[in-house]
Amino acid sequence: MSDEHDHLEAGPSQALLDAPEEASTQALSEALRSSFTIIKIIMVVLVGLFLLSGFFQVGTQEKAVILRFGKPVGEDRALLGPGPHFAWPYPIDEVVKIPIGQIQSVSSTVGWYASSPGQEAANAEPPPRPSLNPANDGYMLTGDGNIIHVRGTLLYRITEPAIRYIFDFSNASNLVQNIFNNALNYSACSYNVDNVLTRDVAGFREKVRARVEQLASQYQLGITIDQINLQSIPPRQLAAAFSAVLEAEVRRSTVLNDARSYANQTVSRARAEAEALKNAGENDRNRLVEFVQAEARQFEDLLPAYQSNPSLFIQQRHLATLQKVLTNAVDKYFVPNQAGGKPLDIRVLLNREQKAIKALEPPPNEDHH
Repeated sequence: MSDEHDHLEAGPSQALLDAPEEASTQALSEALRSSFTIIKIIMVVLVGLFLLSGFFQVGTQEKAVILRFGKPVGEDRALLGPGPHFAWPYPIDEVVKIPIGQIQSVSSTVGWYASSPGQEAANAEPPPRPSLNPANDGYMLTGDGNIIHVRGTLLYRITEPAIRYIFDFSNASNLVQNIFNNALNYSACSYNVDNVLTRDVAGFREKVRARVEQLASQYQLGITIDQINLQSIPPRQLAAAFSAVLEAEVRRSTVLNDARSYANQTVSRARAEAEALKNAGENDRNRLVEFVQAEARQFEDLLPAYQSNPSLFIQQRHLATLQKVLTNAVDKYFVPNQAGGKPLDIRVLLNREQKAIKALEPPPNEDHH
């Protein structure tokens, strides 16, 4: 009886002890369910954001290539044009954009003297040293063995297909710069110093351009050269000597141009005078020929009259000649023939006595009142 009594007394107290444990377990279970729900929502949001991050935009002057685990996607590594596109987010896919059509630039100072970035920014020249230091100063050798400084800027565009430019070289822009440096050295060795500095600056620039295009085609870079800007100067230590040579060249060119101008003027004037003399001679010749032809025609016309009666013809011509001669004569003298055919001794005073010039009488005096 005592055991049953103890058991009845222990039952209600144990139930009172188990009730809080069940409540805490139920609260923990509900909290876990709420946490899992929140985690699911967060996971869904993250997955959505992950997928949305795969959308990308390609600009108007760009092309794009999708790399899936490091390999281009599409046949022949096709390029994606401007507009929206989708790719799996990283690390599955990677989007490489290619600036096709945009102007790219590289600069070359391999042939320029040493200067600090601050001096370059301020466009200030460092003072020239007594001599060049090959460890710091860059220079180039011309075809005639002279030293010059050359620097330049190359502007180019990436053209389609640009796959080799992006994937077949570790750094294609460095390769373009090396090609530019090679072209400058190659062209400088092909020209003498005067042509590079003054006489054929445009030809030197075209030589550099042709060399760059040749090497770019050889490496199949897929670029188009837009413009090349060059600056060439003599060594600063010899600036005065080169300036004197340049002044002498300018004077020489001036003298040669003046001489050529004078020669052209002289030759033109001589040709004009020769042409005038030739034309005058031709005109005189034509007039003389016409006059002789007219005289010949006149004699031919008079020949039948002379042949029919020579004496009458001579008298008529004699009278006609006298009429022509005596028409404007002031004094006329007729010399008759002397009997027996002896010549007459005739003396004629041709100079007439001049009339005496009357002296001008002074005008009568007039009284002025």
